[in-house]
Amino acid sequence: MEHISKTAKRRKRVSLDLVVRAVGRRSFAPLLLLVGIILFSPLSGIPGVPTIMGLLVLLTAVQLLLGRSHFWLPQWLLRRSISKGKLIRALHWLQKPARFIDRWLRPRLEFLVGRAGTYVIAAICAVIALALPAMEIVPFSATTAGMALTALGLALVAHDGVLALFAFVVTAFVFGLIAGALF
Repeated sequence: MEHISKTAKRRKRVSLDLVVRAVGRRSFAPLLLLVGIILFSPLSGIPGVPTIMGLLVLLTAVQLLLGRSHFWLPQWLLRRSISKGKLIRALHWLQKPARFIDRWLRPRLEFLVGRAGTYVIAAICAVIALALPAMEIVPFSATTAGMALTALGLALVAHDGVLALFAFVVTAFVFGLIAGALF
């Protein structure tokens, strides 16, 4: 988050391409984490952001399921941008929770985030991605999905299966929330 913030301060608008380059093209987990953070932040309330983030998660999850070593994103998606101010405010808002979470992460129940576990996580991410457009009409569901994606991304980064279990519970909750709101 600090690297993204430093990069953003030098620009008026920050494109997804710039953020992806700051995170690194070879790692799927930080990209899932980044999308989760964006959705967990107040940015998820901007119309269209959950749908665009859903496309990004779907592209990432499918490529992860296919076993690719690095991810590809279309240029039209990489050109999407937001103002520097909105991004900086969102990142600032997330600093305190990020510091708190960092203290609790460590490798645990690694079979949940190993090779087979990664495929399960990618499949769950794909399902969340497909549901994100509907989440635009259900209040706070995109934010809750962002929490699940953040936890899944962090679980993969830190090899923390306990966090993956938490994300599975949050995912079940968000789908229950959507089902309750839509039906």
